[in-house]
Amino acid sequence: MKPIYSSASEAIATIQDGMTLMVGGFGLVGIPEQLILALVEKEVKDLTIISNNCGVDDWGLGLLLKKKQIKKMIGSYVGENKEFERQVLSGEIEVELTPQGTLAEKIRAGGAGIPAFFTPAGVGTSVAEGKEIRVFNSKEYVLEEALHADFSLIRAAKADRFGNLIYNKTAQNFNPIMAAAGTFTIAEVEEIVEVGDLDPNQVQTPSIYVQGILEAHQEKRIERLTTRT
Repeated sequence: MKPIYSSASEAIATIQDGMTLMVGGFGLVGIPEQLILALVEKEVKDLTIISNNCGVDDWGLGLLLKKKQIKKMIGSYVGENKEFERQVLSGEIEVELTPQGTLAEKIRAGGAGIPAFFTPAGVGTSVAEGKEIRVFNSKEYVLEEALHADFSLIRAAKADRFGNLIYNKTAQNFNPIMAAAGTFTIAEVEEIVEVGDLDPNQVQTPSIYVQGILEAHQEKRIERLTTRT
């Protein structure tokens, strides 16, 4: 059985200043909302965050940005966050932008024990500066190194008490590969069920990748609301 935390603050209690965190989600879909809020409340700082994007100004990782708790951001998209843009342009935060597919593969490789791989994405651009370039079948590829984290904070729909996880549709996004690439993975879930209640054929993250579980309500905010006039 995996530890089941009574609160988000208990779940993130051992996360300290200067650590590297992977945070699941795509936009606001599948983000570990309550774990992020607990990090804001704890005021842990100088964090390196690995995530597809940095939330929006008033939710998700944007809350950590607002309090300047992030020292470095490794991601693939920054377009929905004005504060992120401001901090980048003012030099208040270090940013490593990576093509989205490359980011996903760097995380997957980290979880699979693969130290590096070659990809054509980014060849001939600033992404490839300072990196090894090799030619395979007359085509240039750039060497990218795998990513790892001290903690992975992920979101799932259901977990059993062993830590097996099932995700809800597109909320799966980066969460499974981040679960594998973190030294310690905390899964924030909507529901915890008994062992045997999950169909083994439906499990998307095996329990071996999960070290702790938090059952928590999620607001599920809409990132960009569009309505008819």
